[in-house]
Amino acid sequence: MRSKEVLKQLSPYKQGKQTKDIQKEFGLDYIVKLASNENPYGFSDKVKELFRASEPVFNIYPDGYTSELRYLISEKLNVNPESLIFGSGSEEIIQMLCRSYLTIGDQVIMATPTFPQYKHYALIEGAEIAEHPVNEDGSHPLDKMLEAVQDNTKIIWICTPNNPTGIAISKEELENFLNRCPSDVLVVLDEAYVEFLQPEKDLNAVGLLDKHPNLIVLRTFSKAYGLAGLRIGYGIADPLIVETLDKVRGPFNTTSAAQQAAVIAFSDQDFIQHTYRENKKGLKQFQAFLTSIGWDYYESEANFLLVKTPKSGMDAFDYLIKHGFIVRPGELLGIPNTIRVTIGKEEDMKIMENILKDYQEQLN
Repeated sequence: MRSKEVLKQLSPYKQGKQTKDIQKEFGLDYIVKLASNENPYGFSDKVKELFRASEPVFNIYPDGYTSELRYLISEKLNVNPESLIFGSGSEEIIQMLCRSYLTIGDQVIMATPTFPQYKHYALIEGAEIAEHPVNEDGSHPLDKMLEAVQDNTKIIWICTPNNPTGIAISKEELENFLNRCPSDVLVVLDEAYVEFLQPEKDLNAVGLLDKHPNLIVLRTFSKAYGLAGLRIGYGIADPLIVETLDKVRGPFNTTSAAQQAAVIAFSDQDFIQHTYRENKKGLKQFQAFLTSIGWDYYESEANFLLVKTPKSGMDAFDYLIKHGFIVRPGELLGIPNTIRVTIGKEEDMKIMENILKDYQEQLN
């Protein structure tokens, strides 16, 4: 059997080491996973109450239109219900976009490093990849990305705050970019971490859709809402884009359980505010600690910090994992000599800080 030739150049996604693997390998009981930017505070108690009170119905197909969640979000965001597309996480929508708009020889433009699935799914469709290194501060090189637009350019990917650097673009930068971008190029604005932005830095990207019908905004319930295990996300775009994506979307691509949980989670903004406050506090404390031991980092508007390490990121990763802390080495993300650390609970972060302090002392 012969697959697409490009698949020989690609590798399946490799997730970070899991808790059970670490426990078995190092004989540890205390394991803290800070590698995948999950919510350390779990998810809304109201979601827990939902599943305690309701018996699951697994023998019936889910609502393929995602009606209840669709109408809730459309009302909250003041958008047409037909402007919403739902996926198994926003990642599935990325896959839909590539499948819908890309063919062999088309070009896509992105920063590097950024979320790797943009490139992965584009390559599968035969697209050419134009990657532009992030600026020294980790921000998107928007001018260079615009200069790279050609007649065959179909999609430009913008992740803000960017994963893995954590840097967010400003509203002025976005509006300037959209005003200069050709209207036949699809701009994908991935706001997976939008709930962690300071209110004054919110792009209000949804408010730009009427003026820029070539824009699609992606969001997810996997990060701040704490529903990563249920896999549900959504996109907001011109109804014509949504109609196109619906043609490649699986008819029942989000589960009943995910839809129900997302409805409850979206309605509980008190939990989101709690997550926001705790993350901001933990981020500032961790930044202050790093400064105290002489380490640098990229400024972050997300729930993680890309830390510059004195030796390789793999070396710091190995030291931390032996002490029960799982982080993501920068060598796997495209920025050597760094580690990406999810901001965890205060008590866990304090323990990790002591471990990193010991590590630094051993290097001296």
